[in-house]
Amino acid sequence: MDIKIKAWLADIEQCIDEIFDFLGDKRDFISYKNDLKTKKAVERNLEIIGEAVGRILKQQPNFELLNAKSIIGTRNRIIHFMIIFLMKLFGQLYQEIL
Repeated sequence: MDIKIKAWLADIEQCIDEIFDFLGDKRDFISYKNDLKTKKAVERNLEIIGEAVGRILKQQPNFELLNAKSIIGTRNRIIHFMIIFLMKLFGQLYQEIL
């Protein structure tokens, strides 16, 4: 197996472990939604996982990963949501400055 792919798979495994650590034993959506630090940490790890899956598939398109398109799609939605949010925020700040 290519060394880059091994590294990306190790990144994915580490992110999954971190997500489980962040969530702990209590895994209900209301607690998650109200815990901003946990939410941001989980989202960041999902971004990293999606990026790693995308890089693996670019390196080796036939590499078999379950739900690869869904994983990449989740990463893209998180990233695009943040970009839209930041654009709106900066737009509001710009209007306030003027």
